[in-house]
Amino acid sequence: MAGNNPTPTEYIQHHLQNLTFGNHPEHGWTIAHSAEEASEMGFWAIHLDTLGWSIGLGLLFVLLFRKVAVKATTGVPGGLQNFVELMVEFVDNSVKDTFHGKSQLIAPLSLTIFCWVFLMNLMDLVPVDFLPMLAQKVGAMFGADPAHVYFKVVPTTDVNATLGMALSVFALIIFYTIREKGFSGFIGELTLHPFSSPNKLVQGLFVPVNFLLEAVTLLAKPISLALRLFGNLYAGELIFILIAMIGLWQLPLHFTWAVFHILVITLQAFIFMMLTIVYLSMAVEKH
Repeated sequence: MAGNNPTPTEYIQHHLQNLTFGNHPEHGWTIAHSAEEASEMGFWAIHLDTLGWSIGLGLLFVLLFRKVAVKATTGVPGGLQNFVELMVEFVDNSVKDTFHGKSQLIAPLSLTIFCWVFLMNLMDLVPVDFLPMLAQKVGAMFGADPAHVYFKVVPTTDVNATLGMALSVFALIIFYTIREKGFSGFIGELTLHPFSSPNKLVQGLFVPVNFLLEAVTLLAKPISLALRLFGNLYAGELIFILIAMIGLWQLPLHFTWAVFHILVITLQAFIFMMLTIVYLSMAVEKH
């Protein structure tokens, strides 16, 4: 992948490098030809493969569910309608059991999160060389050096994608907290708990300690959401890459790990959805 006869290190590094577009100090706006160039592009560089697959899979989810909704029938439903209705009912029951507030956004949001994350995770089951090699051939048609064509196909192995989703959930947590409790209630949650005292002077002394503890707890929510999903999928992708390097035993080992990994990708989508519901439920609960 990284040349005619790449070393194991080069092979792994090539598969774990994103297709990066950004403003290079020397070459201007361009696609990075190495990990070093991608690093030199700085914070505002864009991972084109992550964005492309994320948006594409998101559209696939929207169009598929819309198609079923438009053609839904009250008679004997087809297999696809059965599947969609099962997913909607499953997510709806999860929201009813966990979310203790009133909001028309939570159920659609939870369904979107579960299906979207699952589809992104599902790309991990595609053979690791298939799409990158296809991207290299397309790049060669436009005169690019195949060794410098990078293409990651699992968006959730990119911490930028998982952190972006987690920060969106974090913004909703702040919004719902302020909407339900007011800005003063939000500040009160950060400063008056967990330590409290009827003595106002003592309570004032507790404020810095409470703020430190509660701020860490609040900030840990998006970080835990992002890193849990990223870590599990990154590790799974790395194992697939290592299996691809074995050669003769690649197919049976790939199949065995893929069967087990189906549980992982489903569980991680479910955990991300459930934690989102729990965090938003905590935001609307009044102590």
